[in-house]
This record gives sequence, C-alpha cells and structure tokens, in this order.
Amino acid sequence: MLVLVPMNTTDVQEAEITPVLEAKTWAQLRIEEGELVEVLHCDTYDGFENWSEAVVVNSDGEPVMDFMNMSMMVLVAHTQKTIDDIVEAYLFRELHDLAY
Repeated sequence: MLVLVPMNTTDVQEAEITPVLEAKTWAQLRIEEGELVEVLHCDTYDGFENWSEAVVVNSDGEPVMDFMNMSMMVLVAHTQKTIDDIVEAYLFRELHDLAY
C-alpha cells in the first residue's frame, strides 16, 4: 500500500504531518506486510513514479477534492504527527475517515 502524507521536512526522524497547503514536501510511505518498507519524498503530491492509494491529512477541513478525484482514500490523523505514529495508526486502523 502506498500512502501519501504532507510533511514539514524531508528528515524522516523529525518530520511531522502538516496541512496540505503548507506542505514543504510530500512523503510516500510504502507499507507492506505490516511494516514500513520505504519512504520517498517529492515536492508535489503527484510527482511520484507510482500512484498513491491513500492520503493522510491532519484535519477534516483540508482541501482533498484533488485526491478524491484521483480515487485516493482520504484518512485523517487527528492526533498522530510523526511518520511512525501515522504508520502505526494505519496498521491498527486508528486513522479516521474524512468527515464531510
């Protein structure tokens, strides 16, 4: 599964999720068999070689129509901030569906 996350830096250890419009970089997380396998970065959300299947945003009020038009599942990380927290929440199905 490829999961897209707007981040404030490319430093994987220090990076935190940020609002979509404030993203300094986009992280594409490759999650396979319950593990984070790879983290790729790109300046734009649509610049990755492989298409993401889901996007994680930090609030329900984010502009997500572009992602929905690309058939991405939109998940919300209300309390998770780091890549590790987001991956763990994803694996344990603790991320929320977008509230309209």
